[in-house]
Amino acid sequence: MAEGDPVTAHGNHDGRPTLEDVAAFAGVSRSTASRALNDDPNVSARAREAVRAAAADLGYSPNQAARSLVTRRTGAVAVVLSEPEEVLLGDPYRTAVMRAGYRELAASGAQMVLMFCDGRDDLTRTLRFLEGGHVDGALVFAPHQADPLPRALRLLRLPVVFGGPAGGVARGVHVIDFDNESGARLAVEHLVSLGRRRIATVAGPQDQTAAVHRLSGWRKTLADAGLESAGLAEEADFTLDGGREAMDRLLAREPDLDAVFVASDVMAAGVLQSLGAAGRRVPADVAVVGFDDHPALATAMNPPLTTVHQDPAAQVRQMVATLTALLAGETIRPRRQVLPVSLKLRESA
Repeated sequence: MAEGDPVTAHGNHDGRPTLEDVAAFAGVSRSTASRALNDDPNVSARAREAVRAAAADLGYSPNQAARSLVTRRTGAVAVVLSEPEEVLLGDPYRTAVMRAGYRELAASGAQMVLMFCDGRDDLTRTLRFLEGGHVDGALVFAPHQADPLPRALRLLRLPVVFGGPAGGVARGVHVIDFDNESGARLAVEHLVSLGRRRIATVAGPQDQTAAVHRLSGWRKTLADAGLESAGLAEEADFTLDGGREAMDRLLAREPDLDAVFVASDVMAAGVLQSLGAAGRRVPADVAVVGFDDHPALATAMNPPLTTVHQDPAAQVRQMVATLTALLAGETIRPRRQVLPVSLKLRESA
């Protein structure tokens, strides 16, 4: 420091308190103060509390760049959504995931870095960013079975937790998923209990494991009830237009159907449009059950939608807890954790 530079009683030349000030205020060495602020387990509880109190009293804020050099942590976590942009912007489930990710990571003291991965060029950029030391870990949503991202992520030395199936990778990954097959079973069993016998389905795209499980649950439950499934399934793309067009095809082929299980609430909105245009009353003529229970969508339909409830916030919360444990050095065996679902009854069935 040049002669004549102003220095405050506590702080550097611009008045901000330094780590040396905190150490002196707490009555410990500079190294002890640094280790206490970085949660070093070898620092006594008394010293740690004294240092934290001193930092609070002085208004000390550690330099994040310097702290990162010590802890090798950035304080940031990536939330990666591996979907085409047009799908992400119109999907209430992904929107809920983004909101939950922000809330849960903020609550844990981490900054969310939101990333979209759409296509081969995005894959290269995503991998380069993640392996560049910009984040401490990643929460990844990659539902398509042919997606190369999950397999590529296994080559990085970065803790990763997947929300739902990890593409086509089944082993060696941390997955927090919903019980999609059981959800479909709940839906179909409810329709059977109402006396419905021609129960169709609008299934999701079969390149996604969740959609495959929902279709399987529908088919198995019909078989268990001694009911026919042949000709009663149509695949769509988890969009409103896709749901409407799939329902149009079902009505043209199977005009005597009396119920339909729809693999997403967004598609269910299209199904209701199709049934209304065909003059079918819901639920008098055709009962409808969806999947998701999106709070702003299911209750706004006419009639309000009976649907399988899943909680994206609970999923993200468990993902963050798993990632936090991994970052803390805990030994956690990679596995698929399955969260329960339930049936929310409303007027459509």
